[in-house]
Amino acid sequence: MDNDKFIQLCKEKVVDYTNTTMNLSSINKPVHISTSDVYVVWLNRTLQNNKALLSTTIEDGMYYEVTYNGDKSEMYFDAYKHVHNEAIELGD
Repeated sequence: MDNDKFIQLCKEKVVDYTNTTMNLSSINKPVHISTSDVYVVWLNRTLQNNKALLSTTIEDGMYYEVTYNGDKSEMYFDAYKHVHNEAIELGD
């Protein structure tokens, strides 16, 4: 699968997941986004396999990992919530 087709499928999956499972918590209203609201953070292709990390313009702390296994013609979709970020000073 070429990168353009893979990215399009990834964005469609993120849109589907977001629109069917997420709510704007402050007003308890369903979220409705399109593929133009999804962006690729990181993309890699190795041989027949692809992997992408994606996020959306919604400030909800979610990010998504999509992997394409070319040997099995399968895609795997994972949704994560960013829960902690800490700077750790290492010094010299």
